[in-house]
Amino acid sequence: MTGLHERHLAVSPEWLALYYRHPLELTHGEGRHVWDADGNRYLDFFGGILTTMTAHALPEVTKAVAEQAGRIIHSSTLYLNRPMVEMAERIATLSGIPDARVFFTTSGTEANDTALLLATAYRRSNQILAMRNSYHGRSFSTVSITGNQAWSPTSLSPLQTLYVHGGVRSRGPYAGLSDEAFIRACVADLEDLLGHTRNPAALIAEPVQGVGGFTSPPDGLFAAFREVLDRHGVLWISDEVQTGWGRTGDHFWGWQAHAEHGPPDILTFAKGIGNGMSVGGVVARAEVMNCLDANSISTFGGSPITMAASLANLSYLLEHDLQGNARRVGGLLIERLRGVTAASPAVREVRGRGLMIGIELVKPGTDEADPEAAAAVLEAARAGGLLIGKGGGHSTSVLRIAPPLTLTVAEAEEGAAILADALLAAG
Repeated sequence: MTGLHERHLAVSPEWLALYYRHPLELTHGEGRHVWDADGNRYLDFFGGILTTMTAHALPEVTKAVAEQAGRIIHSSTLYLNRPMVEMAERIATLSGIPDARVFFTTSGTEANDTALLLATAYRRSNQILAMRNSYHGRSFSTVSITGNQAWSPTSLSPLQTLYVHGGVRSRGPYAGLSDEAFIRACVADLEDLLGHTRNPAALIAEPVQGVGGFTSPPDGLFAAFREVLDRHGVLWISDEVQTGWGRTGDHFWGWQAHAEHGPPDILTFAKGIGNGMSVGGVVARAEVMNCLDANSISTFGGSPITMAASLANLSYLLEHDLQGNARRVGGLLIERLRGVTAASPAVREVRGRGLMIGIELVKPGTDEADPEAAAAVLEAARAGGLLIGKGGGHSTSVLRIAPPLTLTVAEAEEGAAILADALLAAG
């Protein structure tokens, strides 16, 4: 155990998890690579939990941060803030939400917390519909709507949460159905649930479940849900903390795979837009955003320095068509991964879209999740020079792969080869 690890254990909560038997201290990065304190170089396929979205030490972002830091770092929302207004204008347009208003926070948790505040105030209800296997943050309100038990440490809640089928396509009672039948069954379940509730405020859903193991429903499910929700006046919150900004390749936002009835009422974002800076936010149409009848500010949300970073990052992403790169290179990567895992009895499924890919591991010959195997592959991949993540529903048995969106074809091939070796070594 290193001295830094010992110091970490002495002052940190026991529940603050670290990856690896011998935890890493990352000291610097460049492009899609990072280096640890011992000088080892790694290909980064996790990006600080999908947060380093474009690249490590992207010159355009580091320059914007340095220049803004030389002027003013902080002011709060009590003063006019040009970078915040400029960023809000761009996000309002990109969101697809009519007459959109944008409120910035410092994290995805805080963004979802704000969305819950808006929805419950607007609808005058504390009932929330959420998806099974979901994850929405670590605050008191967001753990209470999280459908993944491993990430929900308390049953106490300011909200009454009811869970809906549909976030996981290949497990559960509807797994054997066709996509069309799956959607019909989930809609029928939602209709039945609403028949037993008073006045739900909103349905919150990740278009692709992140911590849950990169699971997703068939395209169109949330459009079908929206028809039902609209009849009951229930708002739709799309949690785009992990799916936003083109990561899924096919779409700029995850909700656009379910776009038949237009955008969500509320959209939340965070992680990748700051490329490592602490940025989150909420977009909602003015009627919903302006429903609060008490004062509110944000001390750190929308700070000049984080907005400068986000503006530079967003400009780079759009100018270099990183959504298109996620589609092209991500498509190649998922096919390579399916190829190298096809003969492995421990791999149940390789799934995902764009640069958001999950490999689900099971005990060979069964459908039983195998978190020990996932941990072993994580270690073996690190030994081979590759950093990945893990997650999943009932246990952390899914390898999570989400490189920066500038990933090259050569790096995708390299990462797939290391993963193939890691699966062989761990098996």
